Amino acid sequence: MSEKMTRGAELLSAHVRHEIDDWLSRYPKDQRQSAVLGALRAVQHEDYWLSKEKMDAVAAYIGIPPIAVYEVASFYSMFSLKPVGRHTIAVCTNVSCMLRGSDEVVEYIENKLGIKTGESTPDGKFYLKCEEECLAACCGAPMMQVDHVYHENLTPAKVDEILDALE
Repeated sequence: MSEKMTRGAELLSAHVRHEIDDWLSRYPKDQRQSAVLGALRAVQHEDYWLSKEKMDAVAAYIGIPPIAVYEVASFYSMFSLKPVGRHTIAVCTNVSCMLRGSDEVVEYIENKLGIKTGESTPDGKFYLKCEEECLAACCGAPMMQVDHVYHENLTPAKVDEILDALE
């Protein structure tokens, strides 16, 4: 392992390094950058957001320039570049979901948690993402994604059941 990769490895947990190694094994040696999405997802799953230090560590571990990691992290809405609550809530607000009540779902969640979109609860438990253009579950509208799990055909009671079950 090169000195640069070793510096990156020091900031990443054994689990994250294992995940990155798994992603790296799927691509040719000259295509290491292909593992960035999986690597960032692993870091965010563990830390709930992507700090500059962790993104730099990913770049060093993979052996690519940091800008290549920043470009990916800042492009995809699934990544958070600031500290957020440990449970991420994303409500689809595209046309299909909007026509079936997603605006009311967002308003209900905001009132229930006492926050607005783009904010985290004071206790750090929940983060309500800003608008999600589409989560590709139109047949189950209105829908939301909580920590990468889809929940469809939402009602206030179903939202309560989902959120209240989270620790």
